[in-house]
This record gives sequence, structure tokens and C-alpha cells, in this order.
Amino acid sequence: MARPRIKDVARHAGVSEKTVSNVLNDYVHVSERTRRVVQEAIDHLGYRVNLAGRHLRSGRTGVIALVVPELDVPYFAELARHVVREAERRSLTVLIHQSGGDRERERAALAGFGSDFVDGVILSPLALAPDDLRAHTGVPPTVLLGELLTDGADHVAIDNERAAREATEHLLALGRRRVLTVGGRDDPGVGTAQARTRGYRAALAAAGIALDPASLLPVEAFHMADGAAAVRRVLAEGIRPDALLCLNDQLALGALRALHEYGARVPQDVAVIGFDDVEGGRFSVPALSTVAPDKEAVARVAVALLLRRIEEATRPAARRDGGDGAVGGGPGSADPQDRVVAHRLVLRESTEGAAARNGTW
Repeated sequence: MARPRIKDVARHAGVSEKTVSNVLNDYVHVSERTRRVVQEAIDHLGYRVNLAGRHLRSGRTGVIALVVPELDVPYFAELARHVVREAERRSLTVLIHQSGGDRERERAALAGFGSDFVDGVILSPLALAPDDLRAHTGVPPTVLLGELLTDGADHVAIDNERAAREATEHLLALGRRRVLTVGGRDDPGVGTAQARTRGYRAALAAAGIALDPASLLPVEAFHMADGAAAVRRVLAEGIRPDALLCLNDQLALGALRALHEYGARVPQDVAVIGFDDVEGGRFSVPALSTVAPDKEAVARVAVALLLRRIEEATRPAARRDGGDGAVGGGPGSADPQDRVVAHRLVLRESTEGAAARNGTW
């Protein structure tokens, strides 16, 4: 039996081949009824996109890269799952690369790993400098995740400063006044930790609470062991916080362990809140309150932005140069997109019902 073609789908659905193409490419200007009819025809006929032919005609490989610092950090693993799912929906394959937060590996990712194998890169950098991005020509097209390093690249993130401020305000509203920040940074950098620390400081200032430098608990990495070590260290020094703002859920889960070892009750003695809403925090005892970024939206927006840039990069030059020969699509382009994705505060047992503590522990 011959493999069904796009014209067969169009005939079965009673629409034009162009309409079927629009549905396959997820164009927004297609009615839900038409989209449903076309999808039913696709399912009935068993139609599959001829990826080899599409890529040959477009000059693309159909492969994009997702580069994250660590795959064993649950946030990045969950994000990767969403990116893969979104890419598959658009008939793309994802190459997942772990940079280890190494600058040279991240620069290699910006360069497409020295080959034409990938059409574009979604990169969550830790070590890149702004100069690295300014030197990038936009080939391959790149979308950045996390905190903004430069205003010349497409970028997707939550508002980390606002989110941390909201989380700290929640702790203060519980009557807590000795709020420590696990992973807090006291330098003026542009990273995620610095942005979240700024939000924490802003909440304290608005509440009229002076910042004690000892309330910032630096960590070497954002793993559970680092969170536990930071909290053990401060408790061994005799400091007794009544709340912890942890800059990711891994740190918070480690903090819960250290508090348990010292006989502190959560949330009665110490309220704890994290960031990222990873699965482990939903099953910890107590379950972890957290800032939940919309990871599905991060993936959807990042893939859509990257596809837009890939299409710009593979269009004929006369159609993409805007009249002055400058091709858009990467750092330095005239219209970089800075997309802020929603977040929400998810309140669970580690803060819920945590009125101002009575007595000492």
C-alpha cells in the first residue's frame, strides 16, 4: 500500500493542501474545527511527515540542541522533557548536551559544536560572559534560558527577582523575622542566584528589616548536599533562623534534612520554601513549598523563538536582510525577544500553618 501523501489528507479532510500544511506547521491562524478535521484525517490515513524531504528542501537537519549545566539536577531534567515533547510536536529531534557549567563547553555550544549538525541551540548558561555572546554571529541561531547576559539575544526566563520577593514576603507574613537565604549571593552579578537574592533583600527592606550579611548562606553548588552543609554550618554556629528561603528545591531538600538532624520542626520552628517545584519536593516530609516556574511554557516559548530564528536564517537573503544586508536571528539582531514566563507560589506543608514560632528549639 502506497504511503499516504499530503494531498490524500487534504482530499479526505475536504480542505486544500496548504491548509493541511498550516496545521502540520502549527500556524495560529487555523480554526479549531479545521485543525480537528485535518488531524482526524491524518490519524485515519496514518500520514507521517516526510522529514527527510522536508529537511532536504529547507536546507535544515531537523535537529536542535538543548544545552544545560547538569542533567542530574531535577529542574533541568524536567525542563528537558518539556523541550523534547515540544520539539517532537514540531517534528524536530533534540540533542541534549551537558555543559557542566564550563565556559569552553558553553562557547562550543554557541558555535554549534563546530559542525552543521544542529539547526539551532537552546542554551542555559552558567559560565558565559557577555563578550562571548557579543562575538557570536547568530549562526547557529541561539535562545538563552535563565538570567539575561546581554540585550542582544533571544531570552526566556521567569522574573526571578519578583519571584524571590514574593516568596520572602510570604515568610514575613507568617511572622518570621530571621529569614536566611540558602544559596544567597552578595555580588552584583547577573546570574539567577543574584537576581533571587535581590528579591529577598527587597522584601526585607520593604518590611523594615535590616540585612544581616550572615543571613546569606553561600554554597558551592545547588545540590542537596550543599543545602544540608550550609544549614548544618549555621546551626553549629548557634544561629537559629525561623525561616529559610532556598534558591532551589535541591538546596531546600538538603536543608530539611539538616533541620531534622538538629531537632527543628518544620514549619513550626523553621518555615522552608524553595524554587523550581521539582517532583521530589512534592513527596518530601513535610512537602515543600516552592516557587513554580511554568516549565512547559519555558519550553514552548523557547522552541517557538528558535524556530522563528532558524526560518529567518534559512530564508533567501533578499527576504531576510531588511534592506541593509543584516540578517536577524542571534545576538546583535535588531529585534531580540526577551520573554518572561509566568511563575506561581505553591504553598505546602513546609510553610502552611506556620504561625510565628513560640519558644526555642
